[in-house]
Amino acid sequence: MLTTDSVLALAPDEASAKAARGLVAPSKWPLRGADERAVWGECQGSGSKPYQTQVDLAGPAFRCSCPSRKFPCKHGLALLLMKVADGAAFTGGPPPAWVSEWLATRAEKAQKQEARAAAATAQPDTPADPEAAARREAQRWQRIDHAGADLARWLADQLQQGLGALNPAAVAAWATMAARLVDAQAPGLAQRVRDAAAHIGEAPEHTLARLGLLQLACEGLARRGSLPAAEQADLRTLVGWPLDRTDVLARGTPVADRWCVLAVAQDEREPKLTERRVWLHGHASGRRALLLEHAYAGKGFEQGWVAGVDVEATLVFYPSAAPLRALCEAPPVPLGVATLPAPEDEWQRLAERVAANPFVPLHPVLWCDAVLVQAGGWQALAGGRAFALALNDDEAWALQARSGGQPLQLAGEWDGRRGTLLTAWAAPGTPPLWQRGAAA
Repeated sequence: MLTTDSVLALAPDEASAKAARGLVAPSKWPLRGADERAVWGECQGSGSKPYQTQVDLAGPAFRCSCPSRKFPCKHGLALLLMKVADGAAFTGGPPPAWVSEWLATRAEKAQKQEARAAAATAQPDTPADPEAAARREAQRWQRIDHAGADLARWLADQLQQGLGALNPAAVAAWATMAARLVDAQAPGLAQRVRDAAAHIGEAPEHTLARLGLLQLACEGLARRGSLPAAEQADLRTLVGWPLDRTDVLARGTPVADRWCVLAVAQDEREPKLTERRVWLHGHASGRRALLLEHAYAGKGFEQGWVAGVDVEATLVFYPSAAPLRALCEAPPVPLGVATLPAPEDEWQRLAERVAANPFVPLHPVLWCDAVLVQAGGWQALAGGRAFALALNDDEAWALQARSGGQPLQLAGEWDGRRGTLLTAWAAPGTPPLWQRGAAA
């Protein structure tokens, strides 16, 4: 079920949300129509021809004839905002050809995607030359194993010198180690070295913890052949050698369920790279899942996800000792306002996942009946425990005002030290009260 907040949460940035609100006026839309599948309209812009805007409600997914490189654009957001505010103002009847053709293309693409997924699961693709592929894989692992041994020696040198000896000149040498790891086809380890160098100014125990995880990675690589297949898969991900989509569909574990969309987070990782994380909870399976996607050069994402709704979908999980990341086989089917999971010991769930795979950078958390308090920074009190939050005063007080100071249901991400709130509910079974990134 879409709400004004959930629509605004789809905006790529605050400027787009503000621009969309400025277009919420019937006079700007000479044509507005809708049916059970889609919403469409024509918005008069600066040119002679109006922009043709359409939204597939199954996503939601957007398309517009305007030249904007943002996705969704302000026209798509405005159209959906008007539909949420007053659906009766949209005419019914069959959609125009430019809408029906787009919907037919999307349906055909979804069918082909399902067929490919089924084929990959039933009969994985066989390399043209299996022996050559095996040789290439063995050669890469050999380079990575040598890099792991080199990294272990380097880590021993850092600890022998002592963290107190670190200075800008010494930290600059860490970039050399990272470059060597990239040359050895282990970019994931290289990134962890760079991250450790970037946080040298923090408390020494934080630097030591980062170096400790690197040492654990080296020890895992040294005895990789004796580890279970799931832990070998985690090492492969750690070094930056991910499986492609077809391999995941062939080797991963499919789980069909009614999924609660707990939260959606979107960050700019690079000037032209946008990362989106969709966190879900399976009602029957009890599993948590992460859909991790990237969009380049402002192209946007193929599938829209809205926090606070339930969807029916089949997810295929990446091989892992603590399966979390997954792929969605086909577009999900929206089922209405989310039913939040029953309260449980989130700390125990998180601890078990960390024990199985300590290299997971972010974990989903759901704090039930939580109260926000100030104690050397904002914290969430839930289940008899206090969780530190990355929450500024403006966000915290706005959330307190919306909730009237009452306990909240909170969903977010945990990075090992503190949580980032992404979605808040006043009560289970209601639309979200607040979402990070949604315009006020």
